[in-house]
Amino acid sequence: MSEAAPTASPTFAARMRSRAITLAQWLGLGAVVGVACGAASAGFLWLLDRATTFRIDHDAIIFALPVAGLAVGWIYERFGDPIRAGNNLVIDTIHDDGPEIPVRMAPMVLGGTILTHLFGGSAGREGTAVQMGASLTDWLSHRLGLRGPLRRHLLAAGVAGGFGSVFGTPIAGAVFGMEFIVLGRLEYHALVPALTASIVGDLVTRGLGITHTLYPAAPHLALDALVVGKWLVFAIAIAAATFAFIELTHLIKRQGERHVRRLPLRLFIGGALIVLAWQALGTGDYLGLGVPTIVRSFTDPTLPAYAFALKLGLTALTIGAGFLGGEVTPLFFVGAALGNALAQLLGLPLELGAAVGLAAVFAAASNTPLALSIMAVELCGASVLPHVVIVAVLAYVFTGHRSIYPAQRLIRGKIGQPIDGPVTIRALRAP
Repeated sequence: MSEAAPTASPTFAARMRSRAITLAQWLGLGAVVGVACGAASAGFLWLLDRATTFRIDHDAIIFALPVAGLAVGWIYERFGDPIRAGNNLVIDTIHDDGPEIPVRMAPMVLGGTILTHLFGGSAGREGTAVQMGASLTDWLSHRLGLRGPLRRHLLAAGVAGGFGSVFGTPIAGAVFGMEFIVLGRLEYHALVPALTASIVGDLVTRGLGITHTLYPAAPHLALDALVVGKWLVFAIAIAAATFAFIELTHLIKRQGERHVRRLPLRLFIGGALIVLAWQALGTGDYLGLGVPTIVRSFTDPTLPAYAFALKLGLTALTIGAGFLGGEVTPLFFVGAALGNALAQLLGLPLELGAAVGLAAVFAAASNTPLALSIMAVELCGASVLPHVVIVAVLAYVFTGHRSIYPAQRLIRGKIGQPIDGPVTIRALRAP
């Protein structure tokens, strides 16, 4: 029997042509996603600024937060059940190739977040940006007939485009889109569309006239054994604050769902408790995003040492009760304020302590130390390195297998211990 002739391998020119076509496709799709995410973020940030300004000028509106919660809860209970999981739905969809994320997620999370901030809830904006980016991107994927890995990679690009454009940190956005899906592994297959979407999204947001908060540059500090020891203490405190936030938020959510079955009533009660806390504190500094206090943390040694704890508690109550928004900016507040106090205690430069704390709390809470280290550089300058990496990684390890996104997957433990996975953090921590 004669042997079959060997199949000819593709020529070098053919391989290069195929790679060029694939690259062009990813660049084009990433750019389209970036335009959608950037435009959505610009509209969201414009509305958020108007809502925040109105609340500050008319703070009596905060008394209506329970009623606003009742309304948002009714709308979500009536129309939002498929999208109630928020960022966890996005993560599950990327992993499981589940049904199309309803496009109504974008307007519903946008409206709900604006109402949360208008009436004084302590929440952020990354959750909204990520969910808008993912839902718009998945709508596009299904219209183009993309399935399997192509769809999942484009979803990661939507996450990156939303995150990078809403904070003005395109490189951090790209890395976040690849890092937050699976602990300990970057989804490099999504690198080109994620980077493209994040950069284009940021350009579109800025091009539409949106400006981002400017933070003071971190000063240079030489690294030596004593400084490393100080950062170790710093990281332990950051991890403790992160642990407290995650566990308190989940506790409030679990107890609320157990004792108050209806979402509108949970939001009404949560809103009432926030109003009581606002009246007891006598200040609105701990409501909304809290950006002025974040900036103040970089320069003011008289900032109350307990400021981080008040913001942590109000944010856990807001998110745990079910109000819409995100955790990034409130956790920036917690980290920067705690960093301010720790810097004075440990003899570190105030600006550097605030910058490192700002990034490290959310890095540990979301299990994204690389993305948040890059974000610190984009926000506060290169002098924040290598200090932010040391603290972010240590806090990430010390916080253990917990997350503000319990749908995140683990394929191995944070320090390499074997896990019968991939497994979600929620399943790993289930009683």
